[in-house]
This record gives sequence, C-alpha cells and structure tokens, in this order.
Amino acid sequence: MRVQISLFAPKKGKCMNIQSLSIVVPNKKCINDCAFCVSKMHTEDYKNMMDSNLPFYDLYEKDYIKRLEFARDNGCNTVMLTGNSEPQQNRGFLQRFGTMNNNLPRPFRWIEMQTTGVLIDEPYLRFLRNHVGVSTISISLSSLDDKQNSEYNGTPIGNEVDIEALCQMIKKYDFNLRLSLNLTNYYNYIKSFEDIESLFDQLYSRFGADQVTFRVLYTSKKLTKQDEWINQNNCDDEVIKRIIKYVKIKGNKLETLSYGAIKYSVKDVSVVIDNDCMAEDTEKIDVYKYLILRENCKLYSKWDDKASLIF
Repeated sequence: MRVQISLFAPKKGKCMNIQSLSIVVPNKKCINDCAFCVSKMHTEDYKNMMDSNLPFYDLYEKDYIKRLEFARDNGCNTVMLTGNSEPQQNRGFLQRFGTMNNNLPRPFRWIEMQTTGVLIDEPYLRFLRNHVGVSTISISLSSLDDKQNSEYNGTPIGNEVDIEALCQMIKKYDFNLRLSLNLTNYYNYIKSFEDIESLFDQLYSRFGADQVTFRVLYTSKKLTKQDEWINQNNCDDEVIKRIIKYVKIKGNKLETLSYGAIKYSVKDVSVVIDNDCMAEDTEKIDVYKYLILRENCKLYSKWDDKASLIF
C-alpha cells in the first residue's frame, strides 16, 4: 500500500497555534470608501458560496461548519467578524453565523466585531449581543474628530458616526470596547509625553475604552492610490516612536501574544501596538496570528495571497 504524505499539513499529532479566526462577512460593496483600505490594494475574487439562494447552499454550509470546527479543534476560541466591508451590512449572514456557532459541539465563546460603527444603533447592538454572541466591539477610527474620521473613512453623507455617542451605546450594553486607532496625521499634534497622557485620559474618560490598539497604516509598496494617500497622510514616524516609548515606559507589561506583540496596561487600559496588520512578520512554524474563513468556505492564512490556502 502506498502512503501519501501531505507537504501542506501540520506534523501529525501537533496542533496549529491560531490566535484568532477572522470571519469574512460577505457583502457586494462596502458602504465606506476608506482612503487607506488594505483590501483595495489587491484583487478580491473569492466567490460567495454563503448565499442561501444558491442551489447547493446546504452543502457549502456544511463545508463552512467544517472550517469552523477545524479552527476550534486546533485550540482557537476567538472569532473576529470582519472582512472587506462593514460586517453589519449583512445582518442575514450574522444571523446564520450565530445559529451555526451555537450549534457547534464546542462553540466559539470569544466573539469580536471589527467595524467603523456606521449603521449601528441600539437595536442592532442588542442583536449582536443576544443572538450573535459578540462580546467585544472594536471601533476603527482614523481620527478622534467626527468630521475628519468620516472624511478619511469615506463614510456617505447622512451616515457619519458620532464617536462619543456610539461608544456610550456600546458601553450601555456592556460590550468590551476596543478603539483601534489608525495612526494618521491627526496624531501629529503629539509632541510630548504630556500630549500622550492627555490622549489616554480622553480615550478612557470620554470614550470609555477598555482596550486600545495603535495601528500603523500598512503600505503594499505597489504604488497604489491607497499607498499614495498613506504616504501623504500617515502619522509621522517620530510620533509613532514617541507613543511606543511612552507605552513601554509608563505601561506595565501584561503578556506577550503568540505572534510576538506585547500587551501593556496603561492607565487601566489594555494597549497593543500593531505594526503588522497583514501578519507578514510571523516566522514561527505553525503559529498563526489568525486564519481567515472566506466566503468561498475555505481557510487561508494570508489576506493577500491565495497560495496561503489551508483547506
């Protein structure tokens, strides 16, 4: 009998170390038009098989569930609802995901959603908490000024986000609130540690943040329109270095995440510096910052490379 060994599979008996599972919530088009959008830097042509109108939808749903179970079997207990659009645009999918997850033998307990907050109101928050099981909402902000934030995120007129009001609603329903701060030129006012102290006071007292991620904007080096915008509107390197220095000096180290980033406690807020949003620097074998479950019901380890297909 001939035995075939897959060169693409992990070693027998060894689990993959998966930090989280990113769920791509399918949508035809994002309501926003972020000037720095990573997904616009590469072609997206993954067919949406999670469309309940397809003739063999039941088979693809089974495939989808297998991938969810695979991630759980490999020790992953965290889901991030995200994608190339705003997850809340597709309530029907979120409804089905909540049902699928609840029916798993070992459901995901830690469910987060990444969003700019557009279209979210109190009834939607109740739905996310009660049915989908979301416990943490991560708000992507390009500025703490409402007008500039909407401009940089390309939010349509009439759908602008009132950041403070949204944060108050999120806290009202007892979600964990993470502010993911895209480091744009808005933060170039920071000249000293005192300015950073004031920023943290605002994040905590005004917005009620439990967690903060400082996200260095990603450039593809392909000279895309998004790369050009980032080069013109990025936060100054010296400001980023100043923030990192402040966090290291003033913060207490909590833990090192599996992909290498360090989590700090600063003024009772959990802080992470993310300078690798595309997970390009992970070198450990079988260590994944995240796996990505796409709308074609298949798992990948990279956002921008189809060759990263797991199964």
